[in-house]
Amino acid sequence: MLELRGVRHRYDGRLVLDLDQFIVPRGALLAVVGHNGAGKSTLLRLLALLETPTEGQVLFSGALVPKRARAALRRRVTLVEQRPILFRGTVRQNLEYGLELRGTARTAMNGIIGDLVERLGLASLLNRRRHELSDGEVQRVAVGRALALRPDVLLLDEPLSSADRAAATALYQTLAAERAARPFAICVASHQLEEAYRWADSIRALAEGRLSPVTPENLFRVALPAGEGVKHAHIGGGAIDVAVMTDRVGPAVLAVAPSDIFVSLQPLTTSARNVFSGRITGMSIERRGAGVHVRADMGGVELVAAVTAEAARDLALAPGKTVFFSFKATAVQVF
Repeated sequence: MLELRGVRHRYDGRLVLDLDQFIVPRGALLAVVGHNGAGKSTLLRLLALLETPTEGQVLFSGALVPKRARAALRRRVTLVEQRPILFRGTVRQNLEYGLELRGTARTAMNGIIGDLVERLGLASLLNRRRHELSDGEVQRVAVGRALALRPDVLLLDEPLSSADRAAATALYQTLAAERAARPFAICVASHQLEEAYRWADSIRALAEGRLSPVTPENLFRVALPAGEGVKHAHIGGGAIDVAVMTDRVGPAVLAVAPSDIFVSLQPLTTSARNVFSGRITGMSIERRGAGVHVRADMGGVELVAAVTAEAARDLALAPGKTVFFSFKATAVQVF
């Protein structure tokens, strides 16, 4: 739907974005992750056609975007910034504003707004004004205002930075319902990898303005069986089974924090249900702060554990050495 080719973008001579190619597929829910200052907001502003790249090309539906067409195409791409601005008036007037500009009939407008109000939990806010809203409520209203326009591409910059868990769930459920009713592309910029894995179809990572590999540690897509309590999920194409405590059923993402994995040279006598043996892979001991991350191949599945530098020395950890990784079923997070 949208594509950047050979884009280099600078502010005051400083290179902030350097992308050979960046694609927002038609109908996809794409997440862009990265730390603050990685270039996520700049990327979204280029995709929204609000800025022209210093170098490179912007394509919409496979065609180059000429300057004369940018204004018209902006009607099909909507950006909600991290700190959105609401217009004067009530929440209802904000939700209706764009539809009124486009000449939408009142009956159709009421239907569109009514659905969004219910899904985003905005009913109690309709008669409030900006100064009566929290930052999280302002974000929800801005997302609703953007969805009301039914864009072909919706760009969201940190839409959950001020949201609680309930509001975040409501937002992504609304996006899912809207996509089911009317396929369109969504690109969400976030520094929260957990949220990206929870909701996105695919993920791109930015670091210092460039695309970088998404290498989250100990994250696995699985299918959870029916039942309650401790379950066993296959990871690595069935290479090993991981015991997990959850009531979830069906597709999910499992995550194990490296700090929750115990490293030993012999099996430990503990209550941990997950015990795997493998060899430390080459160049797998990495110093990060005061600790050491140890990567090991556990029968075709790479796991990463965090130990102190002292423990790494005491255990004489080195590439090629056989180790045991142990962690409890309750240490496995489910998304």
